Amino acid sequence: MRERFVLSGSVEELWMAYRRRMPHLVQCRADVLEGLGRLLASGWKVGIVTNGTADNQLGKIQRSGLADVVDAYALSGHEGVRKPERALFEIAARRCGASLAEGGWMVGDRFGADIEGGGAAGLRTIWINRDATASEHNEADRVVIDVVRAMEILQES
Repeated sequence: MRERFVLSGSVEELWMAYRRRMPHLVQCRADVLEGLGRLLASGWKVGIVTNGTADNQLGKIQRSGLADVVDAYALSGHEGVRKPERALFEIAARRCGASLAEGGWMVGDRFGADIEGGGAAGLRTIWINRDATASEHNEADRVVIDVVRAMEILQES
């Protein structure tokens, strides 16, 4: 990219500038924030389990408004473990005042990290398969094309 767009600065400097700017570029749809708020209001415990660097992921959670509509989060870059490892799901559950033994749901768009990881942690799963293509993956409890539909399923359960 540096060469293609004739950018000044080293690759490392450009990468760091991008990482600093990234949280400012992320937005969360209003209907998603509203749906999460409804889940909380109806008694759900809502946690975020995410892979990525702690500063970047935390910045996105805070600046997008997600921090205001979840009970807790577990960031792989801070915790030292990554999805699909059970430990990251356990941390999030504990911070929500719950345990994986109580059950729950994992909603995610990464089949391996989210759905297989959540399932292995004992959670029911909703896979957000945005391209709505047929898939050989059938281990998810439910498959939807949008997170709003996933939240509707949770409200119905």
